[in-house]
Order: sequence, then C-alpha cells, then structure tokens
Amino acid sequence: MDLTGIHHLTAITADAPGNNRFYTETLGLRRVKKTVNQDDTSAYHLFFADGAGSPGTDLTFFDWPVGRERRGTHAITRTGLRVAEDSLDYWADRLRDAGLNTGEITQLDTRATLDFEDPEGQRFRLTADAPGAAHPWERSPVPPEHQIRGLGPITISVPQLVPTEVVLTRLMNMRAVRDYVSPDGIGHVHVFEMGAGGPAAEVHVIVQPGLPVAQQGAGAVHHVAFRVPDKAALSDWAARLNAQRMPSSGEVERYYFRSLYFREPGGNLFELATDGPGFAVDEPFETMGEALSLPPFLVPRFGVFDSFDFF
Repeated sequence: MDLTGIHHLTAITADAPGNNRFYTETLGLRRVKKTVNQDDTSAYHLFFADGAGSPGTDLTFFDWPVGRERRGTHAITRTGLRVAEDSLDYWADRLRDAGLNTGEITQLDTRATLDFEDPEGQRFRLTADAPGAAHPWERSPVPPEHQIRGLGPITISVPQLVPTEVVLTRLMNMRAVRDYVSPDGIGHVHVFEMGAGGPAAEVHVIVQPGLPVAQQGAGAVHHVAFRVPDKAALSDWAARLNAQRMPSSGEVERYYFRSLYFREPGGNLFELATDGPGFAVDEPFETMGEALSLPPFLVPRFGVFDSFDFF
C-alpha cells in the first residue's frame, strides 16, 4: 500500500488575473481548469499543469483577498518544479528577464537547482530531472524542451522531526533515504520518498525550531496532495487512517478527483487524491481550462454564471 508520488500542490493568491498571467505566460504552464473553490464558492480556483493535465504536474491556487504570508515553520516552504537537465540556464535568463527574485544555479542534494519566487513571494525551486515522460503544451510560450515537467520535491518546515517522521514512515509508508545540509547552512533537510522515488516522489523535511509559526496569506502554500491510483485505493487509505486513529476529513468528492485530508503533527495539511477522472471529465480536452467550469453539484448555486467570469 504505497503512495505513488506528488499529485498537486495548492497555494494562495490575492491576484487571480496576475496569477493567471504569470503561470501561463512566464512559466508557460497550461491552465487546465478555471473553476471556484468548492468550499468557498466566492473565490476562484485555478489549476495549471502540463499539456495533458497529468497528475503530478498540477499547481492550483485559491484566490482570496488577503495580505502576504508571514513566513515561519509549520509550513510548506518551497515548491519544487522539475525541468530537463539542460534547462536551468534557459530558466535563469527567463526569470531574471521577468524581474523576479532569483538565486544562482547550484548543486543541492546531488541535483542542479535554481531557486526563485513568484510575484507574490511563493518560493520555488527548479530541479534538474532525468529524462522521462513529458507532455508539453503546444501553445506554451516556453519551448517544449524547456517546459516544466511537473512537481517535486516539496519542502516542509517543522519544529521537530520525530512526530512528522513517524507519520511519513509508519502511516504513509514513505522511506527515510538521506539528509543534506540546508542551503542556508544552519540545519539539515531529511528526505523521504514514496513509490519509485525520485524528485517527483519526495518530501524534504527541514527542522526549524527557532522560527515563528507561519501565517498563511498570498504567496503561501495551503496544502500538498499525494497520488493514489483510484477510488478503491483511497478507501483503503481512509480505513488505514481510521485504524491508526489519525483524524481526517474522510473521503471528499472533488469531481476531477476524489480525496481526503489530514494534518500531520508539524501542522502541514496533507491530501491524498486519486489520479482520475481528470480535468476533461466536464469539458473537451482540447479546450479544457479556457472558460469557467463548475462541477455539476455547484451549477444550481450559480445558474448562468458568465457574470462571474472576469478574465
């Protein structure tokens, strides 16, 4: 009973039009779904992914009118994005030309990486990934060979390692595989992997007891989701969490996938999500994400909802 990798990561924006421009025009991702937050239908929920909308490539955003996040521990602190091994120079030039806060290309945990922040301060790390399956978006402004391939690794900050490690290894069946010195040189990062391993299936845990508790806002990550194959597997995970007395949401139907939520002891919100049915379940694959779309169970709340569609 294994998780197979990172499914998606959901963050917070206070500027939906600007967020849409940055992730489609600068990062070159495909917007695969424009919908509303199912738990707060006053807000947009935007989904950006590779050309196929593949599980493991999906960055999503809740649009809330909030101030910037206060950084600290008990938080998901850096979002990894995988690119081809020879693409980091391209991205360094592209991101600097866009005026972003960008670091230098460096070796970290045996891989070439490049750190940067989006316009609202969300922290990212581009990581050179070995050759593998990719689904470029033919209308992206980024050349196919340099397009973002997907998520990973994901870095979380906790004040102490052991409670989080117990959940990752004993509950979630991840493996503790190595550690390395944090980029600031003042701590160690502990690497846990799931499934077949590799950057698309890693959580990096940095222990930072001296930091204040983070406060979510624009630029913060709300939660990270991990992949399960199907509804049957999700039900098995729900039973496992219940048997180990881990409080959870229980199974939730999100229409594009089915999921459940729980919070690990370090304060970070985790989700387990099925690979299907995917974003083309309610609109044609060729045009998915281009117009506002609602799951059928939300349509009665909105009726004709074109007036909600501001961009």
